Amino acid sequence: MGMAQSLRMRAVQSPIIPIVGDLILANPGTISLGQGVVYYGPPEAAMLKLQDFFTGADNHKYGAVQGHPRLIELIRRKLQLENGISCDRSHVVVTAGGNMAFLNALFAILDPGDEVILPLPYYFNQEMAIRMLNGTPVFVPTDDCYQLQLDRISAAITEKTRAIVTISPNNPTGAVYPENVLRDVNRICQAHGLYHVSDEAYENFTYDGVRHFSPGSIAGASGHTISLFSLSKAFGFASWRIGYMVVPEHLYVAVLKAQDTNLICAPLISQYAAIGALATGSQYCREKSRSIAEVRDIVVHELQALKGICTASPADGAFYVFLKVHADMESMTLVERLIKEHRVAVIPGMAFGLQEGCCLRVSYGALERESVVEGLRRLTSGLRAILK
Repeated sequence: MGMAQSLRMRAVQSPIIPIVGDLILANPGTISLGQGVVYYGPPEAAMLKLQDFFTGADNHKYGAVQGHPRLIELIRRKLQLENGISCDRSHVVVTAGGNMAFLNALFAILDPGDEVILPLPYYFNQEMAIRMLNGTPVFVPTDDCYQLQLDRISAAITEKTRAIVTISPNNPTGAVYPENVLRDVNRICQAHGLYHVSDEAYENFTYDGVRHFSPGSIAGASGHTISLFSLSKAFGFASWRIGYMVVPEHLYVAVLKAQDTNLICAPLISQYAAIGALATGSQYCREKSRSIAEVRDIVVHELQALKGICTASPADGAFYVFLKVHADMESMTLVERLIKEHRVAVIPGMAFGLQEGCCLRVSYGALERESVVEGLRRLTSGLRAILK
């Protein structure tokens, strides 16, 4: 084959965020309703905790692979109080963000050719990770409101299936899966000897009385449930790269092997900041998310003007609305035209596995109210102009 990238990596899609980012840079003045980050930064306590990091001479050396003991203690307490997850028969591992937690889980459970069930639309980095490890993602459609279809999930299970992945609140759709449905998925996993990989990065972002549920809290679930969390969203920590995972006891050594090889340990300075953030507590996120909830109401209201052109997802969680555009056009083509002609950026549905139809992910967490309103004005007028 000569000098060329591996066949494995050729099968992996290119990450969409940098591609859209380059288009934004090439078109100055573009308002981005693309990348999923929050508008605010970390709490003051996180910054103050950095002083402790600089006073310890050993803090410039490698830390424990699984994470700083104080941070793990705070995470365990948070999991018990807020998620109902007891870690008596499982372990916490601090990771460099939620994506690394997912990759660690795959390293621990996946052999080449094994299958992982991903509801559609999927989160693109998870599909990419499965392919990178020579696994096979199996796509299962959701319903018109992007809710799970248990019968189709069950029908997709084969002798090669190793795990079912759920993301709730969901990226990219904003859907929140009800407790009874997540319990059923967890029960299916237990019955078939599969892992339930539960991605809960957006646990703090739900609206209109909708509640988040952690499958890891189910009695008897600790042996087959892998729970993934992130500080990136709740505490404005995206660049600090801190997440964590809860893994069954029998996977702990495998996860540590993966982490030690790829990372050794999550950046210790970021872990100190995380200690300050978790000591502050989730009240910090709840206060900040009130502004996001107000912006969400504006987004939902403004998008109603596109009835007949688009159908918007219910968006009960996270900070996304998924638009199904009623047009015979590739979603990436539409995104390019929106950026070049109307200076507003969104993410194409093709990146989330929807090759048929034209869908767009709209993110509203990163901008203040005025910018979102202007971005929506450009989006709605742009869609009308392009699709007339």
